[in-house]
Amino acid sequence: MAGRTAGLMLLAGAAALASGSQGDREPVYRDCVLQCEERNCSGGALKHFRSRQPIYMSLAGWTCRDDCKYECMWVTVGLYLQEGHKVPQFHGKVSLNAWFWSTVFHTRDTDLTEKMDYFCASTVILHSIYLCCVRTVGLQHPAVATAFRALLLLMLTAHISYLSLIHFDYGYNLAANVAIGLVNVVWWLAWCLRNQQRLPHVRKCMVVVLLLQGLSLLELLDFPPLFWVLDAHAIWHISTIPVHVLFFSFLEDDSLYLLKESEAKFKLD
Repeated sequence: MAGRTAGLMLLAGAAALASGSQGDREPVYRDCVLQCEERNCSGGALKHFRSRQPIYMSLAGWTCRDDCKYECMWVTVGLYLQEGHKVPQFHGKVSLNAWFWSTVFHTRDTDLTEKMDYFCASTVILHSIYLCCVRTVGLQHPAVATAFRALLLLMLTAHISYLSLIHFDYGYNLAANVAIGLVNVVWWLAWCLRNQQRLPHVRKCMVVVLLLQGLSLLELLDFPPLFWVLDAHAIWHISTIPVHVLFFSFLEDDSLYLLKESEAKFKLD
């Protein structure tokens, strides 16, 4: 199961408590960005910026405006700290992300990378619930798994089409992912509880689900990044790495069990 599943489930609760992107709504921040653009993003100043810009930032599409927004973020953070206030969030994030498209998205925040990050998260959750269906139902009833796969593909297509062609609704996207994530976790846990006596290795799967749920509490925390690099969201992603090792161990044990069961049936036939 994907590390994102549990996080998305608790993110709904976090949304009500979080301050959102308070930082980039601050008048001080907005004025700073405006003045920086007027000062650095035209004429000779813009040429100077481009001439000293590192190649990797140029390849990532980092613009003079992006640079102003970054610099002004730290100016605003300094003012908040000076006045004794908590550090606000900017642009909805101050974190590193372990997943590929999330890494791309956080490296270069554009409309395309944002959509890829959100859509891939939805795909991962749907794929996890499909695997759960295959393991719990599909082995005995392949037609059911096939029909369920078609349903999930239809849901994903409709979800992406709505967000891409009609309205990119963050609230709807969150609610949809939370709903399917809840189904995913409950389904896995119910199957594990039902089979833990007969199949001891499914306890590893239970531990994975519960750990992901517990670690997702980090998503509810909101503190300035440690060393200005690692915030609660980044620490959550790092902490899920060993959890996936455990889940792989479960998959390995379960595959070996199914292989032995298949060989035993073949011998009886």
